[in-house]
Amino acid sequence: MGRPSRLGDEDRSDYGRALDEVIASPEIRLLLERSGVPGGRLRVRGLAAVERTTSAADAEYRRYAALRRRARGGRQDAGVSPLSGPGDQERPGAGVLAVLGVLTPVLAAVAAATFLLLGYGLRFAEALPALAGTLVGVGWFSLVVAAVTALVSVVALYRTAAKQSADGTAPLPDRSPAVEDAREAWLAALRERGIRPFLLQELAEAAPTASGPGEGSSSRFSSPAFAGPDFSGPDFSGPGFEGSGFRGSGRPTPDGSEPSR
Repeated sequence: MGRPSRLGDEDRSDYGRALDEVIASPEIRLLLERSGVPGGRLRVRGLAAVERTTSAADAEYRRYAALRRRARGGRQDAGVSPLSGPGDQERPGAGVLAVLGVLTPVLAAVAAATFLLLGYGLRFAEALPALAGTLVGVGWFSLVVAAVTALVSVVALYRTAAKQSADGTAPLPDRSPAVEDAREAWLAALRERGIRPFLLQELAEAAPTASGPGEGSSSRFSSPAFAGPDFSGPDFSGPGFEGSGFRGSGRPTPDGSEPSR
């Protein structure tokens, strides 16, 4: 049958909504209350098992993806970037230019501060005036370079962000009824054959660990020390009870008189 298809960003949002719908169903809510498992933990488990659950509706997803691609003219889905793998996600040299745009103003500012401190320090000390003047001049030049490069970097970053925002918000073509029907069929199969059985299995495995809090309540008030065969009653043979006629069993004394209470 082949390897299951990977979901794009747009389809992952649909998967998250389908997962929330199944968790909110009366059947799952009742099982959550019985098992004591938090709904948030169950949702995290469902999101982590996206490859396992989506494989149950892979045929419907392939049909939906093919119709959607055909409706968009065979292009890559607009606004959806691949999650992994090779591609033209970055232009060659873009990373080097970004690094230079960040490092150049920083290094120039550090150099400017160093030269200015050394130059003005020598001037205040009235030592090596020629060297002090050179250091001050180089310091001010480095400061101008830092300001110019920082301004250029800010403008470049702003233009790049504006371009990416414009590309990412390009309007998608209206979905045809066939694409919508295929999408609903995929979501229905995903809920019934993928997500719901997975959640039921998770709750069934969590049920034994969550049950049994009332076990052992019948023996809560039993005391093995008072139920043993060697127990014969309290022992009143201490010094305070010598000669009182009490034998420890509640029977009359030898003279026939009743023991004092």
